[in-house]
Amino acid sequence: MTRSRPVQDAGATRPSGPGLAVAAVARRLGVAPATLRTWDRRYGLGPSDRTAGSHRRYTPEDVARLLVMRRLTLEGVAPVDAAQAALEADVDELEEARRSAPPSPPEDAGADEAEESADSADSAARAGRAHLRALPGGGQGGRGAGAQQGQQASGRVSAVVDAALAYDQARCDDLVRIPPHGDPAAWWAQLLEPAWSRVAERTVLAGPGAVPEIVLATAALQALRSFTDAFEQSVVQNGGPPANHPSRMRNIVLIFAGPDETVPLSAHALAAALTAKGKTARIVTGPASARRSLELVTMVRPAALVLATGQRRPDLDVVHAVHDGFPELPIFVGLRRDDAASELPLAAQVQRVRSFTGLLHEVLAVIGA
Repeated sequence: MTRSRPVQDAGATRPSGPGLAVAAVARRLGVAPATLRTWDRRYGLGPSDRTAGSHRRYTPEDVARLLVMRRLTLEGVAPVDAAQAALEADVDELEEARRSAPPSPPEDAGADEAEESADSADSAARAGRAHLRALPGGGQGGRGAGAQQGQQASGRVSAVVDAALAYDQARCDDLVRIPPHGDPAAWWAQLLEPAWSRVAERTVLAGPGAVPEIVLATAALQALRSFTDAFEQSVVQNGGPPANHPSRMRNIVLIFAGPDETVPLSAHALAAALTAKGKTARIVTGPASARRSLELVTMVRPAALVLATGQRRPDLDVVHAVHDGFPELPIFVGLRRDDAASELPLAAQVQRVRSFTGLLHEVLAVIGA
């Protein structure tokens, strides 16, 4: 049941000045406007102020509660529990959320006005697709602790790169292993993706059969497979259904990699991150023409479809074909380049997302209820 936010004390004063529109708050938090509407509809974490024109506006307290919600979900807390904690947060917790929040991006009044107009017409996504920024972490440590953690992460990335360039498979396997209670999303964002990018940028004089990218890809896929196998075994040991049980296949996420992507590591990492959240995901490997993609969607009936790719400008034929055949199916596409995003279908159910963390966050918002 959706809770309402706590009533303010009678003696409390409301913040002065106009509140923020959904587009501005979305930029402030680094999430899509559609996510904010989902949190409002499901959990009551919506704007509490209205302007003279009846546009709903977010007050500073509303934004602080959303910051708490975002931080908790990024830390792995279930959305319903994160929302309850955000609604029940006291003054000190809200003030801490404001202090630890990342700086706000520059305001764009034109974007806010366009978003409000779209809200009134119930066509926000058709007027302009939401662009999700990379979501920062929600750590509780101070600046010193954050800097120390950053140095440690950078050192580990360097060690992984060195192992791959030395063709030391055993060392690379050990360095990229995901611990049993680890977080595949953090593993990807903080370790594997930076290491993969740095290895790909290196020019190497290699001998026959020596490919640094293959060393790293082999270690990464083994780490993801071992983590997922251990997680699924734990689910069964605790009385849960196995991975292929019909009850777990009803809310499946279908993940496509970019066409001609030799090693779609981001697609495998996203599937593991969803598994760690108790969701079911399957990766489409091998040739996936538009016709074959439609057959797969017809057969699987997924709750959402994702195109997760490291390609700068992937072929989007599958996205167009599936959207034409299943216009109500939520589709999320990871694209960092703005010019590539212009080739996506202009539709409410097709969302462009800028980051891996954003893809995970958006998919969970759709299937996490």
